[in-house]
Amino acid sequence: MIRESEPHAGAPRRPHRPAPEFSVIVPTLDEEALLGETLRRAKSVLGPGTEVIVVDGGSRDRTTGIAADHGRVLSTRSNRGAQLAAGARAATGEIFIFLHADTWLPAGAQAAIRAVVRAGAGAGCFRFAIHPRAHRWRYGLLERGVNWRTRLFNTATGDQALFATRDAYDACGGFTDFPLFEDVTFVRAVRRVARFHLLPLAVRTSSRRWEAGFLRTVVKHWALRAAFLAGADPRHLRRYHERPPGITEP
Repeated sequence: MIRESEPHAGAPRRPHRPAPEFSVIVPTLDEEALLGETLRRAKSVLGPGTEVIVVDGGSRDRTTGIAADHGRVLSTRSNRGAQLAAGARAATGEIFIFLHADTWLPAGAQAAIRAVVRAGAGAGCFRFAIHPRAHRWRYGLLERGVNWRTRLFNTATGDQALFATRDAYDACGGFTDFPLFEDVTFVRAVRRVARFHLLPLAVRTSSRRWEAGFLRTVVKHWALRAAFLAGADPRHLRRYHERPPGITEP
């Protein structure tokens, strides 16, 4: 596969006939440990015709080589909002799935997404789960909290594998060029133009970011989220959030 540069804003989409049903878009930065399994599972669940686009932010490990074995590789700066937007501009599918490199789609995802889209939903997400469950009570509590928040406030994060039809994505303006909380901003925008649906199936996200300190990580994330919801600029909040290598979600 050929590694490509980020397409410029006005670039035409590549013509593909017929267009794939699904385009999976994955932002990466030094993700060699988990990326291969994530992409393998995504293609297995969604079907061999699924378009895979990995948008890399400057990895220094084998990430881009692994990605090239599964689909297209684009290059842009390390900014997850910009990476997701670049992937969406290049995508040719009818339904976009925005997937983190450490998040695994569940069996049945294809049928579940297809069903809610046919029923009128323009976007949505999956329930949240963590693997492996070494500290079951802690992770179970976190899972319940995230899923409760999703149901109560009709919101979601990137760890829940956001998806949107091409029409809904274009109508809401897509992802904002934010290094943090681009997922929350996108959900807010897409809800204004389309029905947002929480699927009953759960994706499984790696527990790695909580392993260095569960309580500290949870408190820090909630503090940053509270500041964002209070109006703080995500570009300014980034200085308070340092991602360990290989982690693309706060």
